[in-house]
Parts: sequence; structure tokens; C-alpha cells
Amino acid sequence: MDLVASTQGLGHGFNPLIAMILLPAFGAVLVALLPKSRPDQFRQIAVLISAMTGGLSLYLLSEFAAKTAGYQFVTNTPWVKSLGMNWHFGVDGISLFLVVLSGCLFPLAIVAITPESNHKQYYAWLLVLMSGSMGVFVALDLIVFFVFFEIVLIPMYFLIGLWGHGDRIYATTKFFLYTMFGSALMLVGIVATAILHQRATGGALTFDLVEIASKQALSTTAARWIFASFALAFAVKVPLFPLHTWLPDAHTEAPTAGSVILAGVMLKLGTYGFVRFGLYLFPEASDYFAPVLMTLAVIGIIYGAICATMQKDLKRLVAYSSVAHLGFIILGIFSITVEGVEGAVLQMVNHGITTPALFLLVGMIYERRHTRQIDELGGLQKSAPKMAAVFTLVMLSSVGLPGLNGFVGEFLALLGAYSTARPWAIVAAFGVILSALYMLWAYQRVFHGTPTGENAKMRDISLKESFVMAPLCVLIVFLGVYPKPMMDRIEPSVRSLVEHVSQFAEGVDAPSTGPAEEAEGAHK
Repeated sequence: MDLVASTQGLGHGFNPLIAMILLPAFGAVLVALLPKSRPDQFRQIAVLISAMTGGLSLYLLSEFAAKTAGYQFVTNTPWVKSLGMNWHFGVDGISLFLVVLSGCLFPLAIVAITPESNHKQYYAWLLVLMSGSMGVFVALDLIVFFVFFEIVLIPMYFLIGLWGHGDRIYATTKFFLYTMFGSALMLVGIVATAILHQRATGGALTFDLVEIASKQALSTTAARWIFASFALAFAVKVPLFPLHTWLPDAHTEAPTAGSVILAGVMLKLGTYGFVRFGLYLFPEASDYFAPVLMTLAVIGIIYGAICATMQKDLKRLVAYSSVAHLGFIILGIFSITVEGVEGAVLQMVNHGITTPALFLLVGMIYERRHTRQIDELGGLQKSAPKMAAVFTLVMLSSVGLPGLNGFVGEFLALLGAYSTARPWAIVAAFGVILSALYMLWAYQRVFHGTPTGENAKMRDISLKESFVMAPLCVLIVFLGVYPKPMMDRIEPSVRSLVEHVSQFAEGVDAPSTGPAEEAEGAHK
């Protein structure tokens, strides 16, 4: 099924997708060129540029045609014509909210945290990271996707290595080696896909995702091998058990802003990759490997929850909780049902709101107490009641309490998995119980009891910190109570994707309800 059906822009040749990639890159160059004698301007420029990019993402959301399955705001310009590489960008319901999430999370992270040193490099790298993240979520050319997929590694490497804590060199080296190894295999897979597609069709060499996916010219054996190379790269990025070991170290040693962006945006590069470049590009291979990936996802859910329960460091606990929550996303994706994939996309966004909020709160506690050891904290609810209230809301969202955003995505993912892989769904459901165990137990030890020593004097959440947390708390409640606006925009694209997979994969049943609504061409 052809998922490209509409092209939208703002008129006069302006495309917001291009602007959202170039604007942060321009800001990074501007910060790099400013003299070090004016450090205040670095932060001001970073805030302004990231806020402008975030504003464009919100405009994109407002102009996005709901109940439309196709890509919108499409632009396709030759890059290396002889090799079939194009600057091909577009956004659909699957990528829309990841773009908006990136656009809104970066300004919050920049406003919330001020580094102790090297302001110039810090803000420049954050803006480069923002530019690369935007490019990943809108790229429709395999080589362009790979370029942006690799670009984001460099700024995160320096953010952890230069502004991290403790054993940051070990953590950042491990992070870089893991992700580079997976990416190298994916590059081989990308080149093999293009060459084999050309030989099978007899046409010109192309790296266009839509063209390759629509023709499905690769042999079954070749497609399965190439899918495996893609899957390994995405599994490292998610990260999926047993390739997850770099994540707790990276989160623990990263600065707060690094953890916020790593959890909110970068981990979604792997889950998004499985949807866009797994299911869509290799439908038969995705169906073939689905039991293996669902098994690893369920192991990750239970293993991550057990490891989180055992942690003594509050930040490391939140890091292991990500391993568990991301397992639900993979479970939903490879259920290959409308409910499951839609739940996975919803959970990508919801996890990108809740877990960064937890890292921000842990960062506030560390800034005041200079420790994250749970046994050194206690009774903070009496000394910082407002912080305790915010932490309670975010923590309940993380455990999937009905009425908050964390519930909706996990429920749909489990529902989709239950219809196609019942044993996996039943085991995964125990992960929800375990998440309540480790989060409630951690909250009890950190906030309940009688505060002593420095805990009794810890200051409450400030006005600036309240402004940073307020949008995240509002979204946690709003998306839990009324997720319909999101679902209206996500479901058509998901339904078209599942129909596409069912068309080429014999083991996948077609969606049970009516066909996806065809997108209408709309030129603005």
C-alpha cells in the first residue's frame, strides 16, 4: 500500500520540516562562532533557537490533517543524483508526535539545567543533537536516515564525556562502541537493500524508502538477512535485552539534560526504526522474526523491573525502568496489530514525557543533596512537599495508573499482543505489577519517614523548576484522560502500515475493521 498521499507546506516553497532541521544546526554554528567572553549569550541563543524549533513543531501539529494515512509536508530534492540519494522528508501520524516531542523537550532541558562549565560547547552540542533528532524522524531516504542516525551519537558522546559524573569515560565509550557496531551492520544492510532492489527491478539505483517498500522486490532470504542487520542496530539503540547494558551506565553518569534527551528522544530512534524501517521495509521478515523479538521484549520487561527493584541509586532505578517500559513498545510493534502498533507509538511519546520528568526530578534532588543513594535520602515529603506531589504524579504515570498517560499506551500494546501472542502478553502483564513495586517502594524510602540532617533542610521546588515541570504534568494528565486527538492522527497511518504488512506477510491477518482512509492531496 502506498503510504505517500499528501504533500503540505506553508506556501512559497517553505517547508517546516527543513526549517526544524536547519534552525538548530544554524544555532549551533552561531554559538560556536561567538566569543567565549560572552557566556550568557550562549544560553540565550540556545533557548531562543530551540523554542523557535519547538514552535514550528507545534505549528506542524496544528496543520497536520487528522484521519490521513499518508505522509504530509513532503519534500524531495536530489542530493547525489547518480547514486539515487535524495533529501526526501515527510511526516505521518507515526512520526508526527515524535517530532513534536523532540521540539518541546529540548527547550525544557535547556531551560531547566545550566552547566557548571564549558557553556559554549554544551549548548552547541545540544543544538546539534536537536537537529539530528529531527532529521531521523522525518527522513524517507535510507542514506539520509543513516546520516542523521549517526549524527546524534557525536553530541551525546561529548555531553556524557565532558559534563557527566563519576565513571563517565567508561559509560560514554561503552555507549559509543555499542551503537557504532550496530550502525555499521545497518549501513551494510542499507547498501545491500538498494543494490538488490536495483537488480530485481532493473531500474535505477535508489535509496528511497517508499519506492523500495512499495515494490518488495527482494527475495525472502535476502530480506530476512538484511532485516536482521537493521534489527540489531535498532535493538542496541532501544536498547533491547541483552544489548541493554550500556543504558544504565550512560544514564547514571550523564548530566541531567543528557539523561532527559537520551530517555525522551534518543531511545525512540530504535523503536521508531523498527516501525518505519522494519515493518514497512521488510514486512515478511518482520513477521518471521516477530516471536524472537517479542520474547526478548518480554524478558526485558521482567528483567528490567527486577533490576530496578534492586537498585540503590535512584537514577539507576529510573534507567532500568526504561528497559522495562521500552519492552512494552517492542511487544506492541511486533504484535503487528492496529491496537498493538498504535499503543507502541503512543507509549513512545508517553515514555518520552514521563521518564524525562523523572530524571529532571532526580536531578533536582541531586543538586540539593549531592547524592542519589536511596538510603541516604528519606522524609523529603516534609521538607519539600511540592516536589513530593509532582514526583507522586509522575511516578504514578510511570507505573501505568489509569487516568494518566502511562496507562493508555501499555494497555493497547498488551491488548494487541494478547490477540496474536497470548502467552507473551500474560507474562508481560506481570511487568506492570513489578513496576508498581519498585516505583512505590522507592518513593516510600525517599519521601516518607522523618527527615534527618540535610534532608530536613532540603529546599522545595523553585518557581523556575515548577515552570519546567508544569507542561510535562499537564500532558501526563491530559493524554491520560483524553488521548483521542493523538489517536485520531496516529491510527490511520498505523492501519495503513498493518495492511501493508498483511499484504506481504502471510502470517499476518488483515485489520479487523474497515480499511484505512485514503489521504487527500493537499497543497498549501
